[in-house]
Formats: sequence, C-alpha cells, structure tokens
Amino acid sequence: KENFYHGILLGLLGHMGWKLKSNVEAGDGYCDIIVEAEEEEIGIIIELKYAENARFDAACREAMRQITCRHYEDILIDDGMNTVYRYGIACYKKRCKVVVE
Repeated sequence: KENFYHGILLGLLGHMGWKLKSNVEAGDGYCDIIVEAEEEEIGIIIELKYAENARFDAACREAMRQITCRHYEDILIDDGMNTVYRYGIACYKKRCKVVVE
C-alpha cells in the first residue's frame, strides 16, 4: 500500500534537480527514498508507512524509529552531506501526516 505514495513522492521530487535514490541499501537496511541536494550538502531521508485505520501518530513514530535504528543517515554522511533531514510520512487513503527531525 505504500508503493502508491512512494511513486507520487518520487515523481514530485524528480523535478527538483536533486539526486534521488529509491529503496536503496543504507545503514542496516533499505530506505524508501534518499535525496541529495549536493550543492547545498543537504541530505533527506524519507520513510513511508501506511497508517492502518488512520493511526497516523503510530505510523510516523515507527517510520522515525526505523530511520534511527537502521542508521539510514550513514549513506548521506558518507556522500558528504553536512545536514540531514529525516521525514517519517504516514499515509491513509487521501490523507498523510509528516514528522520531520
């Protein structure tokens, strides 16, 4: 169920001129989306979760926990990104909630 939202985000982000990686091996797992704005040395990690029964808060917490526990930021640090933003996004039907760290 996450694939739909994943595809939409990739399409939107693809027009920004940033380097995108999808389902890439990072840290101790596979991150949904990694973005590198190389000139600004900014990296973005996006982890998507489907919020069963509109449980947005729990799904966002799980996404953020996964980013931290699996050390997804390591790939961005290795690529020279000085600033890393982490986005946990929970989606359910036509609604989404975003948590940023």
